Amino acid sequence: MFSDNIKQSFVALIAGLIFGLGLIVSEMVNPAKILAFLDVAGDWDPSLAFVMGGALITAGIGYKLIFSRSRPVLSSDFLLPVKKEIDGKLVMGAALFGIGWGITGLCPGPALTSFLIGSTEIFVFLFAMVFGVFCFKAVRKITNTS
Repeated sequence: MFSDNIKQSFVALIAGLIFGLGLIVSEMVNPAKILAFLDVAGDWDPSLAFVMGGALITAGIGYKLIFSRSRPVLSSDFLLPVKKEIDGKLVMGAALFGIGWGITGLCPGPALTSFLIGSTEIFVFLFAMVFGVFCFKAVRKITNTS
C-alpha cells in the first residue's frame, strides 16, 4: 500500500515528534535550564544529567533490541557509519558545538523545538546556526576538503 520511503518518513516523523515532546517535557528547550547545568560553581541544576542518563539507557536498550535483528524493519540493511577514527575535523566540530551550546544554552534539536513552540528569542540562534552552516560549506568549497 505505502512505499518503504513513505513508511520510513512516517516513522522518522513520529520519532522526531516524540523526541521534541521529550525535550519540552524535560525543559531542555529552556536555555536557562542548560546554562544552570553548566554553572557548576553557582546555582547548579543537575536535571540535564538525568535527562542524558535516561537517553543513554533508552538508546542502549534500543540498540540492543535493534541489532539483535538480522535487518531493520523498514530497510534491507543497517546503514552505519564506516569512519571510526577521530580526526581534527571531528574534534573541531565537537569543540565548536560545545562552545555554542555553552554560550547559548541551545543545540539544534531544542532550538528547532523552541522555534516550533513559538519562542521568539530563538530566531537569532537559528539565523546564526544557518549562517554557520553556510560559512562552513563556503570554507570547505574554497579549501576543497570533504
